[in-house]
Amino acid sequence: MSREEPFLNIGFGNMVRSDKIVSMMSADAAPIKRMVQFARDEGRAVDGTCGRKTRTVIVMDSGHLVLSALNSDTLSGRSSRERNDSNEE
Repeated sequence: MSREEPFLNIGFGNMVRSDKIVSMMSADAAPIKRMVQFARDEGRAVDGTCGRKTRTVIVMDSGHLVLSALNSDTLSGRSSRERNDSNEE
């Protein structure tokens, strides 16, 4: 039986594999902004904001940065809910 991989909705119909997430950070701090700029320059940034302000930067285990327009609290809540749902099954 094949089990569907867990995905996290990061907004606007964009999803990432939740088991590949290393960390989620607020995009407001200057060091994070520099990290995003370096990732853009190197082609490692994936923009999932649909033109809106970046509020959360998600670091993936591959070294890519995924940009989301949702707050990190919102994403964290969604991630926790998905983990609880999968434990109940």
